[in-house]
Order: sequence, then structure tokens, then C-alpha cells
Amino acid sequence: MSSAIVFDDLHFAWPDGQPVFTGLDGAISTGRTGLVGRNGSGKSTLLRLVTGELTPDRGSVVTTGSVARLPQDLSWTADRTVSDLLEITGKRRALHAILDGSTDAEHFAVVGDDWDIEERAAAELAKVGLDLPDVLDRRLDTLSGGEVVLAAVAGLVLRRADISVLDEPTNNLDRRARHLLHDAVRGWRGVLLVVSHDRELLDLMDQTAELRDGRLRTYGGGYTSYADQVEAEQEAALQALTTAEAAVRRERKQLIEARTKLDRRARYGNKMYANKREPRAVMKMRKRTAQVSAGRLRNEMLEKVAEAEAAAARAEERVRDDDTIRVDLPDPGLPAGRTVLEATVAGRPLVVRGPERIGLTGDNGSGKTTLLRALLGRYDAAQVTVRHRTARVGYLPQRLVLDDGATVLETVRAGAPGATPHEVRARLARFLLRGDAVTQPVGTLSGGERFRVALAQLLLAEPPPQLLVLDEPTNNLDLASVEQLVSALRAYRGALVVVSHDEWFLGELGLTRRLHLGDDGLTDEDVRHSA
Repeated sequence: MSSAIVFDDLHFAWPDGQPVFTGLDGAISTGRTGLVGRNGSGKSTLLRLVTGELTPDRGSVVTTGSVARLPQDLSWTADRTVSDLLEITGKRRALHAILDGSTDAEHFAVVGDDWDIEERAAAELAKVGLDLPDVLDRRLDTLSGGEVVLAAVAGLVLRRADISVLDEPTNNLDRRARHLLHDAVRGWRGVLLVVSHDRELLDLMDQTAELRDGRLRTYGGGYTSYADQVEAEQEAALQALTTAEAAVRRERKQLIEARTKLDRRARYGNKMYANKREPRAVMKMRKRTAQVSAGRLRNEMLEKVAEAEAAAARAEERVRDDDTIRVDLPDPGLPAGRTVLEATVAGRPLVVRGPERIGLTGDNGSGKTTLLRALLGRYDAAQVTVRHRTARVGYLPQRLVLDDGATVLETVRAGAPGATPHEVRARLARFLLRGDAVTQPVGTLSGGERFRVALAQLLLAEPPPQLLVLDEPTNNLDLASVEQLVSALRAYRGALVVVSHDEWFLGELGLTRRLHLGDDGLTDEDVRHSA
């Protein structure tokens, strides 16, 4: 498989001197490639270097042809249209001018060979579910956020770039929109490079490129295949490390035994010399010979120890020690079967008991977040009546509300006033918030760091919440951290209500109930749907 993107001795640092890449080498093959790595590993930065939005400090990024990118944060102004988003408005104006009788050479130059641009644009939009009247002239503010993302994806297909780059394209997309995007990716022509936390999307890739510790390594197959390969490698690496450490202990033991024997021989020789049982010259010669032999043996043994230690060090380098959040939820003391929430939603009774795990799904704009806020008494909704809510509630909203002026330590201690600063620091370290980061104002943190602060504030609260309500909790977590969160939530002994479009995440939680919010109100889904 030929290379579409080649990185050669790539160096890049931010203006404050913080390095991102120092000598990155590697290549992205033709076909579909998923780019994975921990938060902060530089995935989005690498994409921007590929598209030319950023320039390397040293080294090069070589691409085979034109590059188009769908950014992670797609922004637009209210007066822009779908045509503007697809970047075909100029061609359409020129085309209509020609159809109205213009013979201006500039109009013909703008149209080029794209005489069917409107038909092709409408066809691509229809493929992603936007088969709407006059869709090209629709203002973007009349579409949902998911529809705008899908329109932008259709624009990439229409642009026919040699290389297309997607940065977190499924963030906040509902189930239907995700499936439409997945269908578009399955039929993608040309080179596709995708950064995503969506495992279903990553499993559609032909290969997976991992960005780790400033290095790029490619594995065959999608994310599941990549994870299996890494797991097998780690099993072999751990076995090799165990063997190497055993060799170090063995060589050190043999060195001690050899030194003991040499010391005994030296004492015996000194005793013989003192008793003068042989001629002085013979005794001196034997002593020098013994010293040379002992020195040679000692050096040989030391070399063997050094070789064993070097082999152990090499084996240890192959063992991953990935920095992921480590969530360990305390027992909230909620008796099984106790009702923690009782309400009526659009005429339908809703009862939540401990330790139920309820997944809530629905299309974008269906009102899931509004429903959660109404159930928690934070919003007055006409069709939601709460009759009973006595449990201690922990709520993680989709849009974080934090005091930007407070430090990380102050923010988390507010929920656990009985904990000492030292105890809070120790707990924050499990959320990868260490050292000076703990005393930084929340407003100076990155999006991922702010999310970890909010998560820590919720999960470290004292006393612990008996009902956890989470609204899209995986959007800002890397894949390894999502696994840690899943593990903690599965062991959580309180009640859980979670909104998510991430089918893998919902499937791993061991849901006891699954509800869908749609045009028919709140309805039950088969919990096996996410298994």
C-alpha cells in the first residue's frame, strides 16, 4: 500500500516553547486511516500540519495531492447557506449567469467542468439524509448541529480532494446522524484520515495509526484489531520483562556467590603467605595470578549483570504505562430497590430505583438535556412533573458550568469540604491533574482538562451521590479513559441515568433499562440494542 502522507523529522512547538513533536517520522497509507492517541498527544495538531494550517518548525509533511479538512469545532455565521458551506456559491452564481445569457469568459472559467455542480451537490446531501427542498439555499441556522456536520462531510466528498481529514466528526451527532456518517465513510473514495473517539467509526478504517510519546506507528485493521494487537504485544512485553528481571536477579546472585568464593580464596592465600609454607617468590607469583584471575572473573560477572540490566531496561520500554484517569467510586450507601426519583413525563410514569442503570437516547433536539434538567428541578417543563426526589444527586451537564476564577483545588474542595488539600491533591492526580495544574484557575485550562475537573468535582463529592446523572460524559475523554469510566460506573452501587450517542459506551455499562425520547414521548427500547 503506497503512502499518501509522509512525515520526515517533523518538529513543532507552540509559541510559548511547549514542544509537540520533536523528530516525528512516519507515513499514512492510502485508504482509510484512523488516528488514535491519548488526549494531548497532538492528534489535532498533526491534522493541522497535514492541511497546511500550521507550519513545521523543522522537517516536512509531504502529501500526495490536495487536502481538505473537517475541523473539530465547525463554526458558521447565521446568514451562511448550505451552498456557502459546500463552497460552491461562486460556481452556482457563474452557472446561473451563463444560463441567463452571459458570455463573460470569467463566468465560464469559474464553472470550469462543473456544469452539474448543483445536481451533484444535491445528490451528495441526499446521501447523508439532507434530501430537502431548496437545500442549497437553506440557511445553516435552520439546520441542527448534526445536519450541518453531515452537510460539511458531503462538501468534502463534492470537493474531490485527494486527501480528506475528519477531526472528531461524530461529536454530538445522534444515532441516525452517526449511521449516515458511517455509511458515507464506507463508500469514501480517496484517502481518508480520521481522528475520533467513536469506536464504530474507527472500526471502519483499513488501518489505525497510533500517536504515542511523539512517535507514529501504524497497525493493520480498524480499532478493534489495533486494540487486540496492542494487547498481544503487551502480554509478550510483560512476559519478556518478567524473564529479563529474573535474569538480572540470577546474574546478581551469581555475582555475589562469585565474590564470596573469591574472598575466601583471598583469605586462604593470605594465610598461606603469612605461614610461609612455600618459597616467597612462588607465593608472590601465585598471589598475582590469583588476583588477575579474580579480577577477570569479577569483570565478566559485572558485564553479565550489566547486560541483563540493559536487557531488562529494553524490555521495560516495551511495556506501556499509559496515563489515563483512574476512577474509583465510593459506595453511596443506597439500599437496593429504594426509589430515588419518581416523575411523570408526558403522561408516562418514570420511576428510578437503586441501583438501576438507565440509558436515555434520542435524536439531536429531542429534548434529552431539557428532560434531565427538569427531573433535577433545574428547569420548569410543562410535561414533566417530579413527585419524589430524595437521593443525593450528582449531575454532569453537557455544557460545563465552572467558576473560571477559582483554582482546580478550590473547585473540587467545594464539593468535599471535609477533605484536606493534601487528600484532594492525591485524588486529583487520579484524574491527571497534578502539580501546578492544581493551583491554576479553571479558566486557563484546556477543554479536556476542564472536563476532568468537572468529573472530579462530581465523583469526589462527599458524601458521594446516590444518583448520578451524566449528559454525554464521553465527548472529551480519550478511549482509554472512557474504558476506566465504564469500569467505575459498572461497579457503582447507586442509581445511574446517562445520556449518550456512543453505542459502545452504552453497551458496556450493563444497562438495566433503556429509554428513547422522540415524537411519541418517552418509550422503552430493548436493552439488548446496546449489548
